[in-house]
Amino acid sequence: MTNTKTRTLLRSDELSCPSCVPKIEGALRALAGVEKAEVKFASGRIEVEHDPAQTSVDALVQAIARTGYTARPSAF
Repeated sequence: MTNTKTRTLLRSDELSCPSCVPKIEGALRALAGVEKAEVKFASGRIEVEHDPAQTSVDALVQAIARTGYTARPSAF
């Protein structure tokens, strides 16, 4: 069995306070295949390490949307 991990970078320009960090990280970590989720409040950068066979980038974005924030794939 192959363990394929992908690192996906997302960006959100809506992070208004540090209390959103655990909310977003928790929503992402609850998804199947997500091994790591880290939100950088100051930069709006969200880094997720996940198995793309279990969780798509769209699913990551939707999980963030359910917390009340928007995010988009980013190259930074």
